[in-house]
Amino acid sequence: MTVFAIILMVVAMIVTAGILFLGIFSMTRGGAFNDKWGNRLMRYRILAQFVALLMFAIAVSMLRSNGG
Repeated sequence: MTVFAIILMVVAMIVTAGILFLGIFSMTRGGAFNDKWGNRLMRYRILAQFVALLMFAIAVSMLRSNGG
């Protein structure tokens, strides 16, 4: 597995965590920002999480096929 793939996975995890924390912060504060962005942020988090998990699955599959 290349360094580039590892960097992409780390970036995907950071993006997912960032969206999650922004969404949680938005919900705790409430107000107009949450009304406009709350559900949208959680949908973006689900999409980012799917991409991150897909990248991990591909990495694990590649490692198993290469023998470790």
